[in-house]
Amino acid sequence: MSSSYAEVYKSWQEDPEGFWMTQAAALDWFEPPKTAFDPKAGAYGRWFPDGVTNTCHNCLDRHVASGRGEQAAIIYDSPITGAKRTISYAAMLAEVEAFASALADKGIVKGDRVVLYMPMVPEAIVAMLACARLGAIHSVVFGGFAASELATRIDDSRAKLVVTASCGIEPGRIVAYKPLLDAAIEHCRHKPDATIVLQREQHRCELIDGRDFDYAELIKANAGRRIACTPVSATDPLYILYTSGTTGQPKGVVRDNGGHMVALEWSMHAMYGLKPGEVFWAASDIGWVVGHSYIVYAPLLHGNTTIVFEGKPVGTPDAGTFWRVIAEHDVAVLFTAPTAFRAIRKEDPPGSLIGNYDLSGFRALFLAGERADPDTIQWAERVLKVPVIDHWWQTETGWTIAGNPMGLGLLPVKYGSPAVPMPGYDVQVIDDAGHPVPAGTLGNVVVKLPLPPGCLPTLWNAEERFHESYLAEFPGFYKTADAGFVDEDGYLFIMARTDDIINVAGHRLSTGGMEEAVSGHPDVAECAVIGIADSMKGQIPAGFIVINSGVDKSDEEIEKEVVKLVRDQIGPVAAFKMVMVVKRLPKTRSGKILRATMQKIADGEDWKMPATIDDPGILDEISEVMAKHGIARKGD
Repeated sequence: MSSSYAEVYKSWQEDPEGFWMTQAAALDWFEPPKTAFDPKAGAYGRWFPDGVTNTCHNCLDRHVASGRGEQAAIIYDSPITGAKRTISYAAMLAEVEAFASALADKGIVKGDRVVLYMPMVPEAIVAMLACARLGAIHSVVFGGFAASELATRIDDSRAKLVVTASCGIEPGRIVAYKPLLDAAIEHCRHKPDATIVLQREQHRCELIDGRDFDYAELIKANAGRRIACTPVSATDPLYILYTSGTTGQPKGVVRDNGGHMVALEWSMHAMYGLKPGEVFWAASDIGWVVGHSYIVYAPLLHGNTTIVFEGKPVGTPDAGTFWRVIAEHDVAVLFTAPTAFRAIRKEDPPGSLIGNYDLSGFRALFLAGERADPDTIQWAERVLKVPVIDHWWQTETGWTIAGNPMGLGLLPVKYGSPAVPMPGYDVQVIDDAGHPVPAGTLGNVVVKLPLPPGCLPTLWNAEERFHESYLAEFPGFYKTADAGFVDEDGYLFIMARTDDIINVAGHRLSTGGMEEAVSGHPDVAECAVIGIADSMKGQIPAGFIVINSGVDKSDEEIEKEVVKLVRDQIGPVAAFKMVMVVKRLPKTRSGKILRATMQKIADGEDWKMPATIDDPGILDEISEVMAKHGIARKGD
């Protein structure tokens, strides 16, 4: 292992509080913390309880004051509309101050909640930072979410104001946001006082007198106004980000100000190996945690230039769009989901479009969000000729639990593993009774409490649910709800969500392990394996595969080869006999495959259309394919 990583991890183990106090010194504080950690506060303790700071100040004001004012803070690149815009740190600060002044005029003060329902445009980031400037708590809802889901989030947060745009733009279609917002407010028990609307030229909307206000007019009216950052406690909430709950009621993950900044600032150089001033691109959306952490807050805290990309990995206009953005904007490091690379590979298996662009300044690709199968990583390594680094974390943690830290010296890669725990995380694998399991044994992946800075301290207005969801099952540990194992070298392997471990004739098997085998087939672009009910064995695995473009074999031939591949690699115990070719897999908008919904369809259980689904029509296609294979379906 890298001596640098080993030394840093050991220094955290020996003095956790001292380690994080040292990292906290990299930021500006109105009142620096004297106490690193209070074990008696909250559910498992709170970080920097006596520190006073402001996240917007640390993202913008301090960089302008230190001479970075003319450096690009944001590069907006929208292949969908053709728009491009570069915004300096100084210009960003001016627009944030103007918008924060407008919010203050509308009565927004420290602690108020503001829902942001926005596309991937710079104004969305302006709104996030303006809320942070005032000490208001923002809650970003993915632009285009159904009205009922938006209403649930407005009600749960009791939002005082909503910021939206007239529309979002997807390849080939315009999604009008205003009718969705109007319907959501109609449904809400709690009515926001006002809404602010960014009018986009592709589709303008009608504003309701007295309730709706034009974003551009407010910026113009407030141009040049100065408004000071509101001092907030390190433990005050910065934002609420709703994640789908198993009960159907979304869970509001709370992120605090102080610990969040400390963890993200440290991660930019330690994990991603970036120096201030370099260009970083997280190809995600601000509706997801990756967008919060690594499009907005971490790059701006660290003094980097961040890319705001309104497009897709394929189809805007082709599978070379990522390479164009990297070359044109001199991106040093890209962070995206494995599913994006599978989509690019499906369209351009040899990676021939890369040759059209100069990627000489590109240093590394980081993958997270879905399990990065070895085949996808090896393909990316082959065509990009840079390190391809898997890392694992969750909405709840906000930054890396386990990864290969580029800034501390890369460790040897083990395909299928996100590598090793980061400082702050004591990761263990235990059985269902809470006992440690031997190296190499599949079990529940947990983190010993306390969680490090940056992780959720609670759920919004749901302390009991927080305890039940994460802390109750394994006392003294945070339950990740992921299953995996640690090998003899201390490398962690995440194999599946614990819900995706299937029981085949008494054998606990990981669907992730089977997917790894399936994705090793040269003609398979993407795959998912689920467990379906079987009267004889309890459950049997079923595979769904998407085939690469330009393959001339029959579906049946590939299906047979995939079955043999799994039997050869995992053995007959897997009972893997069923493979179905599909045009595409159902996914959330952040790229996660909806395995649980597919399983319910296959087992003939009632199921609901997931609010986060990218394209609802895919489930009908999947159902039809299942029906042809004699698998039951039932739904609403």
